[in-house]
Amino acid sequence: MLNPCYRRIDVKLMRQKLSNFKAEFFKAMAHPLRISILDALREGELTVNEVSQKFEVGPANASQQLAVLRNKNIVTARKEGSNVFYSVTDPAVFKLLDVAREIFNNHLIGVRTMLEEIHPHQSGKTAR
Repeated sequence: MLNPCYRRIDVKLMRQKLSNFKAEFFKAMAHPLRISILDALREGELTVNEVSQKFEVGPANASQQLAVLRNKNIVTARKEGSNVFYSVTDPAVFKLLDVAREIFNNHLIGVRTMLEEIHPHQSGKTAR
């Protein structure tokens, strides 16, 4: 039988590892281009050149951003001839992006409401 102190240390260590994993996952998504790439992958696979053209960035930048996502297993790569096609590893990522968008929209609505309450005489007026 294990000493209860060891069990607490194991549980604490596992929680810390899980928290670190989550933080690293969100760090990988914490870039505007990477979020845009993930949104674009809803429509299907993309190559580095397609990402580069779609978002008007250099191929090296597109490749670097895809590598970050690939290193965290958020996207996967499939080679066909000289092309490498990228796709999302788990479609649940799209649900995560949708929930994040909903949270941000709710936050913006709250900010707008607060601003309207602060400046009620300006709501509904247009600038001249």
